[in-house]
Amino acid sequence: MPTFLQQLRVDWPAASERAATEALRSRALAELTPARNAEALPPGALGRVCLKELVDERGRTTGYDPNLDSCLVTEDLLVVLAELQQAVQDWAEDSSLGLAAAPDAGTDSCMVVHVVSCEEEFQQQKLDLLWWKLDDQAPLRQKHLVCGPVKVAGAPGTLTAPEYYELRHAQVCKASALKHGRDLAQDPAWMEIFRVLSVATIKFEMLSTAPQSQLLLALADSSISTKGTKSGTFVMYNCARLATLFESYKCSMEQGLYPTFPPVSSLDFSLLHDEGEWLLLFNSVLPFPDLLGHTAALPRTAPGLHITARTEMVCKFLVQLSMDFSSYYNRVHILGEPRPHLFGQMFARLQLLRAVREVLHTGLAMLGLPPLSHI
Repeated sequence: MPTFLQQLRVDWPAASERAATEALRSRALAELTPARNAEALPPGALGRVCLKELVDERGRTTGYDPNLDSCLVTEDLLVVLAELQQAVQDWAEDSSLGLAAAPDAGTDSCMVVHVVSCEEEFQQQKLDLLWWKLDDQAPLRQKHLVCGPVKVAGAPGTLTAPEYYELRHAQVCKASALKHGRDLAQDPAWMEIFRVLSVATIKFEMLSTAPQSQLLLALADSSISTKGTKSGTFVMYNCARLATLFESYKCSMEQGLYPTFPPVSSLDFSLLHDEGEWLLLFNSVLPFPDLLGHTAALPRTAPGLHITARTEMVCKFLVQLSMDFSSYYNRVHILGEPRPHLFGQMFARLQLLRAVREVLHTGLAMLGLPPLSHI
């Protein structure tokens, strides 16, 4: 799984060689409840720690399962807790994060989010409470983001995460070969582009559904298309079209066909008459700050154990933006003939598309995706 997350460009806490379990083990041994008569512990298990009082102390209304009673403490579980400790310590030592959170940032200003599948939620709640039980410095705020099950349409067997990535990567390479008429998969200049497109396809496919809902994966080649209106490939394709547009303007300017870009204050936006231009402005550029306000920050102070993430809002917004831009771009010739009386409208359009590009790049950054200059 760590390799798969690296392929997806997800910055996920990894196992640390410095993660020490001795202090946790000593504390766990002191908290162990006496073994029941003839209770056989599995290999690697130290015993059980009672969690019932912590559940009662936090209150059942908080969201912890009222059936939580005890936790089987194993060596593997202590390693996971040690990694959590290390992740929190690394966060506190990071000056940029610390200053952003508070001048005296420490574990009290840190919120830990446990991202867990619905099948593992019960066990993750045990881990959360055990951390509190064994570590006096455990963060005060721990929240759980529970994700729904992932199913594969029409597939009787199972599909591992690495197999899923390799399938999408092969489909991206195949689609590119059909488009360009040759296999570019081994071309060093294209290998990184194909990796980004594969990641974009997977992220949009998985994040376009609300995290708590069931996700049904469709593995057909039709999911990979620059002409589709739902895929990450479609969004990245339009991102590349914007890059090509501005590169074309730059080259033409260097050749003396167009003047340098004038100050924004001198532009006449009344020259924007096309309905598609105002659609981009009112549906995408102006509402984007509100979207950021609703999706960029998790509800840190919300009551209860569980939180939600609105990833589907970001994906749907970017897809709709790409659809609106694609329709406009296919219909309107942005870079017109190099005639002075046409420059005013051209620069007004370019400035609008500058804003569209900024929105698109920021939205992709929220998903951990870099913009592409060509596909």
